[in-house]
Amino acid sequence: MKSHVTLAMFIAAWLMPMQVMAANEQEHAHVHAKEQAVKPQSDAKKNEEHEKHGENEEHEEHNEHEGHDENDEHEHNETLSSRISDDMATAVNNETLSSRISDDMATAVNIVTDRADSQRLRQHQVVYGKLSADPNRISHVNARFSGILTSVKFSLGDSVKAGDVLAVVESNESLNTYAIKAPIDGVIIQRSANVGEVAQQQTLFSIADFGSLWADFRLYPSQQVAVATGQNVVILAADTEINGVIAHIIPSLTQPYQLARVKLDNRDGKLSSGQLIEGAVISGEFNVELAVKKSAIQILDNQSGVFVKNNTEYVFTPLQLGRSDMDYVEVIAGLKPGQWYVTTNSYLLKADIEKSEAEHAH
Repeated sequence: MKSHVTLAMFIAAWLMPMQVMAANEQEHAHVHAKEQAVKPQSDAKKNEEHEKHGENEEHEEHNEHEGHDENDEHEHNETLSSRISDDMATAVNNETLSSRISDDMATAVNIVTDRADSQRLRQHQVVYGKLSADPNRISHVNARFSGILTSVKFSLGDSVKAGDVLAVVESNESLNTYAIKAPIDGVIIQRSANVGEVAQQQTLFSIADFGSLWADFRLYPSQQVAVATGQNVVILAADTEINGVIAHIIPSLTQPYQLARVKLDNRDGKLSSGQLIEGAVISGEFNVELAVKKSAIQILDNQSGVFVKNNTEYVFTPLQLGRSDMDYVEVIAGLKPGQWYVTTNSYLLKADIEKSEAEHAH
């Protein structure tokens, strides 16, 4: 980013009066030397002190001018350095914090913009939990009559359909064979059956249908007042957003929390039992005239704001913010509807400005 006021300009502005002052001091010293040459010197000691003093002044002045000759952009004393530093800080705060990036470059680094507009915000309670299998969709299969397993068709992890033959048993009483069939669609999650073993009353297969799952969220005492059955929940699981409704709230006899349960459709198989999840229980909804995405907010000079796009210039615009939900935050002041602001990778623009300020500071 090119700053509107450069460090060299500030230094030049401050050095000009200092150079004039130095020239005046040099002329004064020259006149003083002429006066001393014609004035009778009665006190040798006094003359010696004047000579030493003149030598010191000339030596200091010579060193000062040498410093300017070597680098006229460096501070020649602490006072000047302090004044330049103070004015530079003021200039950085006052100038527009902006960065210029061509449209091609913005596309290449995936800088994405969106139009500032009204939004419907949803206030929420954040809750945490995990997914569990539907206990009504788990089936444990055993043999009707004791006998020898003569055939086992499926292995652990196989998917089965209701009616599939899982195994064949030869009855001990009649010596006839009969088939053990899957009672539901699902996945074999447990198998205790091998050919030649005796099938008695033990569970031979366990089948679970993961086409539906339960989201079990913990509700601690501070949250329980704001959460009730029938409330909508937005569930985040493995970067997937799912909408649901609280079906039950189950008290616990031994734990300091309740369980809020939400039934989820998982026929696509993207979710897994035991998976950790986050939820937002919607406690209220309202419209706001203007809002921006939370991902757009950056902090510069201790102010929260967004980068507003103006052709190829991205200007940091401080905002007065209000209420928020998971995705958006209300804008009270600082932005107008219809303005385009950066929603993705705005941190790249912030880094560009901070780098420029660091360079000016040195």
